[in-house]
Amino acid sequence: MLQAAPPADSLRRALAEVFARPDYAWVPRFDLGDWMREQVLRLLDWIGRQQTAHPAAFKVVLTILIAVLAGLLIHMGYVVWRITRPTVHTLARAAGATGLRLEDARAHRERADELARAGRYAEALAHRFIALLLELERRHALTFHPSKTPAEYVREARLDESGRASLADLVARLYRHVFGAVPCDDATYHDFGATADAVFRHVAPA
Repeated sequence: MLQAAPPADSLRRALAEVFARPDYAWVPRFDLGDWMREQVLRLLDWIGRQQTAHPAAFKVVLTILIAVLAGLLIHMGYVVWRITRPTVHTLARAAGATGLRLEDARAHRERADELARAGRYAEALAHRFIALLLELERRHALTFHPSKTPAEYVREARLDESGRASLADLVARLYRHVFGAVPCDDATYHDFGATADAVFRHVAPA
């Protein structure tokens, strides 16, 4: 005995109910990775077409782009060199005048205060920072050497987390005012000194 076929309306209703479930809901999603890959592939395809259609012009443009990239890399290297090397030389000149003896921390601090009173705040910050480093060396928290950059002392210093963050903040201020030519005043200098004094409370036990 043959089974009667279900009515078409009931079949359509059943299919509609099934495909209305959340499992079958399809919503297009934006994927940044897929979009970037698509753009890169489009760019490569466009470059390939240009190379085929205009080989001579393509070589000229490619040469120009390579020269621009090389110039950017050289400029970036020069900027990094300007940021780090003056720091080394400035600290070396300031510390070398007194022979790098541990007891010179007080002399650098006095020199910093003298420069601040004269309105030479950027120079005062450099001496105040050296005084901090020499005192930290006396407390066996780091080893001072004029060839090191301030950032190296942040990595080396035996300080707790809060002390290391304070030292990193002082280094950032030093770069900003001494080498970034950002104006510095009496309040800035005294705030720098107060932060430097607070670092001593965070020396990690040996």
